[in-house]
Amino acid sequence: MVYIGGLSGDPVGAARLSDLPVGRSPMRTADHVVILVSAGQGTHALDFVTYACRPGTLLWGRPGQVHQFGEQAGFDATVLAFAPAILPELPLPELVGDPFAPACWQPAGEDEEAIVAEIAQIGVDQVRYGGTAFGATLLAHSVAVLLMRIAALAPPPRRAPADLLIGQLRAELEREVRHRRVEDYAEQLRCSVRTLTRASLAVTGRSAKQLIDERVALEAKRLLATSPLPVSEVGRRLGFEEPTNFGRFFARETGQSPGTFRAALQRLPAPRVPHQRSALPGRLTPRMA
Repeated sequence: MVYIGGLSGDPVGAARLSDLPVGRSPMRTADHVVILVSAGQGTHALDFVTYACRPGTLLWGRPGQVHQFGEQAGFDATVLAFAPAILPELPLPELVGDPFAPACWQPAGEDEEAIVAEIAQIGVDQVRYGGTAFGATLLAHSVAVLLMRIAALAPPPRRAPADLLIGQLRAELEREVRHRRVEDYAEQLRCSVRTLTRASLAVTGRSAKQLIDERVALEAKRLLATSPLPVSEVGRRLGFEEPTNFGRFFARETGQSPGTFRAALQRLPAPRVPHQRSALPGRLTPRMA
């Protein structure tokens, strides 16, 4: 698995899956992570949704999401990881920042050829120009082109007023996850609760309250999976002063208690520790977003 990216603090680097200390243990990163499967069959879980992968499968993990790499023999892929700060402004914020946006594709034909070529060229340019100001600019624009090609695989976003309003709500949820009252977000977005709820139902089929709770539950899962925080502290960070209230909320949203959810992840097989190549410039290491 080739790794090109900022997960180790370097804007762009390289390694193969057999050389990366990754397994099924959840890991969270503040970077974008693009994965292109090149050989074999396996799985990759992104924010606790497991995707079946085969050659040509493309996944895009956004900043803050939790990854769980499969360990199937013969499974190989290319990983491109980069910090959001390197990107120029892109015209599709709902695809760049939304953790619930499409994340997995099986491109074919000219789309597949273009994406494979873009990722290969980024790897070549990193080796040739990495560490230079010219290289940083070149790589940033190359990554932006790649993301635009991936975005073209998704249905074109609608631009009705309701869609724009829900896009703003999702952006606010990414900025601050603690608030759970629809009234708070309606005030921030300068609209009524009724308007926000109607827009949410029209765009997603779910109420604004359901969207908010869905995002809070996802953040709770991320913290339980990737941090050593006690369950009560996870709840406090998400605005629950009483642990019992957090427990009831989490069970309602996920069907499990926080402790059961965390214990199930801890029972996963330990990650393998592969042979390390000292010449590799980067390592895929988890860090909190």
